[in-house]
Amino acid sequence: MAIEVVPLPLPPSADASKFKDFGREVKGVSPGELNDEQFEVVRDLLYKHDALLFRDVTLTPEQQYRLTKMFDPKSESYGHGNNKTGSEKKSILHPDLKTIPRQPQVQLIGNGTIYNHEGLAEAMLKHPNHTTFHKTRVSEIDEAKGITRFYRWHIDAALYDLSPPKVTTLYGIHVPHGPRQTVRYDDGAGDELDVPLGTTAFVSGRTMFDILPDELKSVAVRTKVKYAPHPYVWMAPARAMSTGLGIETEGHELPWDELPPWEESKIKILPMTWKNPVTGNLHFQVHPCGVAELLIDPLPAGAKKEGALFPDGAHLKDLKEVRELLYKMQRPAIAPPLVYPHDWRERDLVLFHNRGVLHSVVGAFTKEQVRAFHQCNLAASDDPAGPTPDDVKKYA
Repeated sequence: MAIEVVPLPLPPSADASKFKDFGREVKGVSPGELNDEQFEVVRDLLYKHDALLFRDVTLTPEQQYRLTKMFDPKSESYGHGNNKTGSEKKSILHPDLKTIPRQPQVQLIGNGTIYNHEGLAEAMLKHPNHTTFHKTRVSEIDEAKGITRFYRWHIDAALYDLSPPKVTTLYGIHVPHGPRQTVRYDDGAGDELDVPLGTTAFVSGRTMFDILPDELKSVAVRTKVKYAPHPYVWMAPARAMSTGLGIETEGHELPWDELPPWEESKIKILPMTWKNPVTGNLHFQVHPCGVAELLIDPLPAGAKKEGALFPDGAHLKDLKEVRELLYKMQRPAIAPPLVYPHDWRERDLVLFHNRGVLHSVVGAFTKEQVRAFHQCNLAASDDPAGPTPDDVKKYA
C-alpha cells in the first residue's frame, strides 16, 4: 500500500488559509516499522508540514525510540538528559515525567495512577495545569464550567548544555473522554478557544514569523536568545502569564548563584529564528519562559535605518524589557484562529517538528480520569541553524 497523505481535520475556529501547509495525517505505513525509503518520505513530510498524525498505531517504547532517533542518528539521550528530570527536584518538570526503565529515552506522561506499565509497578501521574504555574487562575466556579487555560507554550528542550531535539513523538495509550473545555486567554484581548478535553495545542513557528510586521521581522533575523542556566530550576519560583506565553516579571526567579552548579560554556545562545532544513523557511522558535537576555545585531550594511528597531544593535538584559518584546512578537501567533488543538484518540501517534512549532499542554483532569502517553525526544547532535546572511539582508 502506498503512503497516503491527507490534511489534518481543522476545528471551526481555525483560519484554514493559515494551515495550508501545516499538519498531515499519514496512512498506509506503520511508523514503528519504517524502512529507509519510507522514512525518507516521512522525514520530508514532517519538515514540510511540521506535524504528522498516524492513527491506530501499535508502538513499543523500543520502536518509538528507534523512530525518533532516525531523524538524528547521532542523538542518544532524552532531550533533558536521561533520568535528569527525576533527579532534579527543584525543576518544574520534575512531577510531570516518569522514565520507562528499559528505554530511558521514552517518558510516561499523563494523569492518574497507572499500574504494571512497561516495567513500572505503579506510576502516579499528574497532568500539569495552569493552577500551579500561572500568577492568576481561573476561579473554581469557572473551572467547574469547563473554563481552562494553556499551561505553558514551549519547545521541548533542556535549553542548557544539550541541543534542542529535532523531533518529538507523542503516543496516546489511554485517552479519557469528557466534555469539551474553553481556553480563556485572560490577557484583556477577550480571546477564547473551544478545545477537546486534554488537547495538545500547536502553533506554527513559521506562521509566527510570517505574520510579523517588517520591523519585527528585522529584529527576529538579527537576534540571538540567551537562556538562563538550568532554566527550569531558575524559573520554578516565578509564575506565568495568563496565556502561558512567558513569565510575569516580579523578581521571583532563582538567583544564578543559587542554581545547581553550571558552566558558562554550557549556557545556550540560540538564534531567534531557526531555518527549516528542507523548505528553507524561517521559524520563530523561542521558549519565552527560559529567556534571560537578547543579543541583537546591528542592521547589515546598506539596510534602511528609517523605521528600524535597534538599528545599531542592542544587548537587552532587563527581564521586563526582554519579555515585553518577546510577547509582542509571539502573542499574535497564538490567537485562536492560528491554534491547532489536537483531538486525541487512543493509539494516535503525533510526530512534530520540535524546531518548527511551539506547543502547550491544555486543560485539567480529575484524579479519576486516567491518561497515559509515551513521549520521546532526543537531545540533538547539533544546534539549530539560524538565518543565512541572505535571509538577514532580505528581512532586515
